[in-house]
Amino acid sequence: MAASAPGKLILFGEHAVVFGEPALCTAINLRAEVFVRPYKEWRADGGALDEPRYRDVKGAVEKAKARAPMWVEVRAMVPSGAGLGSSAAVTVATLGALHGIAGGLDPPTIAREAFEVEHEVQGRASPIDTSTAAAGGALLVLREPREDLLWTIERDTRRWCLHRARLPDLEFVIGNTGISAATGPLVAKVKDRVERDPRAADMVREIGRITLEGLAALQRRDLVQAGRLMDRDHALLTELGVGHEMLDRLVAAARPSSYGAKLTGAGGGGSIVALTDRPDETVGAIRAAGGKAFVVRPDSAGVTKQP
Repeated sequence: MAASAPGKLILFGEHAVVFGEPALCTAINLRAEVFVRPYKEWRADGGALDEPRYRDVKGAVEKAKARAPMWVEVRAMVPSGAGLGSSAAVTVATLGALHGIAGGLDPPTIAREAFEVEHEVQGRASPIDTSTAAAGGALLVLREPREDLLWTIERDTRRWCLHRARLPDLEFVIGNTGISAATGPLVAKVKDRVERDPRAADMVREIGRITLEGLAALQRRDLVQAGRLMDRDHALLTELGVGHEMLDRLVAAARPSSYGAKLTGAGGGGSIVALTDRPDETVGAIRAAGGKAFVVRPDSAGVTKQP
């Protein structure tokens, strides 16, 4: 059995979503594929399932309560540590393959199980990455249910309502710093800052407002306003302590040929996203500044069985 799931691109709302603020995310056309077959013992790409790099796979295996041992192969187009949801895509695809053995795929179930895996692995997380990998397309995360609700996920006192969002057909340029940073410590750093500093809590709330304004701007194709909001979002995230000088360098390189640019994902390294209608120029500028640059497009397909 084989299944695949897409990576994701957070357009607005990183870190704030952990505190229940809105966030906007889209699946992208970079996917992870996971193949499973019966074997005499659990193996991942021929190695031990206990290796740290397979902790998401192991978590998915445990969550799916797989009984018979399997040989698991992972093939990911999503670059690891780039802020593009590689771990979520692998987790969702692994769950998809394991559920597929027993029958059909139920995206809400897989989304909830994948979130639990991410939460256990990272220590604190939001369900935006895993739900986007399960559902595909664009998702808006809110505290309360509205029209186009897909599913609701709860943890402790927090609740996230995942909604289908409608976005125009856009291309985005990604600038990867090549610097990998673990998500868990960055999320914990912001949590500590918010609990100690009322100004940080205000910034989190402002990011939530920016998310809703950004969605509205994108839906009416006001790319100038959407770009301005991306720039402001980047400034707030940097002030919250998840920026990096290389992220700032790539953002500065991208902006002359873009409507706006910001870090995407957990930060501390990883990637930026630029909103532009001059992608070749933006790609060249990012590469000249020392980053790896490529174009991504939205992907409407979530977790799917592979033939």
